Amino acid sequence: MTEIDFWFSIGSTYTFLSVNRISDIAKKENIKLNWKPFSVRKIMMDMDNIPFTPPSKKIKSDYMWRDIERRAKFYGFEAKVPAPYPLKEFDLANQLAILGMNKGWGIDYVISTYKRWFQEGKEPATEPNLTEVFQELNLNKEETLNEAKSSETEKQYIQNTETAYKSGVFGSPTFIYDGEVFWGDDRLEDCIKWINNK
Repeated sequence: MTEIDFWFSIGSTYTFLSVNRISDIAKKENIKLNWKPFSVRKIMMDMDNIPFTPPSKKIKSDYMWRDIERRAKFYGFEAKVPAPYPLKEFDLANQLAILGMNKGWGIDYVISTYKRWFQEGKEPATEPNLTEVFQELNLNKEETLNEAKSSETEKQYIQNTETAYKSGVFGSPTFIYDGEVFWGDDRLEDCIKWINNK
């Protein structure tokens, strides 16, 4: 089975579009997706790239929210925008994703977290998003948070981010197949076309 590395950060707005649809695409195309959480914030800071937040970027920010809203409709789901942004607990949200991928509940956590963020306005890794997702996944809140904040999880988070950067990742979502980098939600189909035309 063909495998694609799916590099993502919870906190990336366009990644909302990907996490809501890629499982169905992977099943249809008989592709295995390797979900890989990393810190796009760290990479962008290292590149001196601060997206959307300054007042001087309001035109671009307004476009982003409208674009996400339009694309969600194209895909058959909704996005209530603007959503809370940027995230206050960016690293914790992604360290929970790291832990979840190791434990087997990571994909469900990411999808559920994003849906609450973009459809209910509940910011990831804060209340009530956290408690609701943990209850949905039958996770012990205190134990899960302690594991997500552990040095082991933090170390893997840093390693994932370093690996992403060395692999040519500079944004989220990014899809990589055989060294070919495809950045952006709308590049998933291009990645699949590349695979099929090889």
